[in-house]
Amino acid sequence: METKNVLVFPAGTEIAFEIHDALKYSKFVKLYGATSVECHADFVFENCINNLPFSDAPELIDRLNEVIDEYHIDYIYPAHDSALKRLSDDRKTLHAEVVASPEKTVEICRSKNLTYTFLKDAPYLPAFYSSANDIPEFPVFIKPAVGQGSEGACLILDRQHLDEALFSGIEYSICEYLPGKEFTVDCFTDLHGKLRFINPRSRDRIRAGIAVRSHRLPCSDSIRSIAEDINSRMEFNGAWFFQLKENQSGEYRLMEVAPRIAGTMGLTRSLGVNLPLLTLYNFWGMETEIISNNNEVLLDRAFISRFHTDITYSNIYVDFDDTLILKDTVNAFLMMFLYQAHNQGKNLYLLTRHADDIYTDLDRFCIPQGLFSEIIHIDANGKKTDFIKSDSIFIDDSFSERKRVHDKCGIPVFDLDMIESLLDWRA
Repeated sequence: METKNVLVFPAGTEIAFEIHDALKYSKFVKLYGATSVECHADFVFENCINNLPFSDAPELIDRLNEVIDEYHIDYIYPAHDSALKRLSDDRKTLHAEVVASPEKTVEICRSKNLTYTFLKDAPYLPAFYSSANDIPEFPVFIKPAVGQGSEGACLILDRQHLDEALFSGIEYSICEYLPGKEFTVDCFTDLHGKLRFINPRSRDRIRAGIAVRSHRLPCSDSIRSIAEDINSRMEFNGAWFFQLKENQSGEYRLMEVAPRIAGTMGLTRSLGVNLPLLTLYNFWGMETEIISNNNEVLLDRAFISRFHTDITYSNIYVDFDDTLILKDTVNAFLMMFLYQAHNQGKNLYLLTRHADDIYTDLDRFCIPQGLFSEIIHIDANGKKTDFIKSDSIFIDDSFSERKRVHDKCGIPVFDLDMIESLLDWRA
């Protein structure tokens, strides 16, 4: 199959980063990202197009079509709820196919009130109220009917508190208060509408509505029954998920359904089920098989730093003892950078005063000699500064060595804790 050009928009969301991580190694996909603002996407997507209009801008579709035509985009993957709705509504106008479930499903799922109304006879729905006068008792829980994450969600303790919230003019979904645990259930529906995969996971720690600590849960009969019922009522194409929360009796109640990739679907992907890629297979008309490992897995996410630097260089000089080899093991993080630099056409030089036979020890640590343009093995009195060319950087754990090279050669020098600033994460 020919490689397909896939555009992710907007490319700066956690959803976009999961799509990126899921597709970046596929030989069938060339990834592009598009954003409306300067954001972390520049550090993630090798091909990133900036300054597009926002999802609600009238000119968005025309601008997207310009990008689609210029880069020969075959598919556009929405990576935000608002973008999903907008692109779904305008899919007939766009010059690329939108990777999304049918328009009716997207419309229903975008509003919690529409979702609850559509599923109104389902036994797993929470008690929900169309107006304040219908509420039999407090507390209740409100959330913007059209929103994402936990934005605007609030526990309402009394009628006065509710009236103040409703006075804002925002359309809210009002439902019973659910005090129990919250879960996400990742699902996949194949191109024939058959529900092929269900994976419940916990929401142990949440930031901005995204589960940043999550572990796999057993798929109970009740969760499977809810997933199958939702799938029978709505028409899905590919990956989707729904969220449940326990009521006071420990029974599952539906919070929302979303026909898109979730930001924490990486947990499901770690089991061998790549939902963003499987979804593309649906759109390519491919029959799919799913293999899932049965191991327990815990996902935890925190901030990660990625860097852009204006340093340019052609040559890298790296030390061996306590640098390439650290605590009698290979420094895997440094090796990752060296291999990346090698792929980019940089010249690598091993520059060392290693006391033993350097070639024997390279073999002992399974480091290929051919990785280096030259292995420079100097004696104990040799000066590293005598061997360093211009247009280079120098990596060594020793401050005194770095200072000598910095002062005499005038090139950037790096300790081990600085290596992360040299890595290029774009792909």
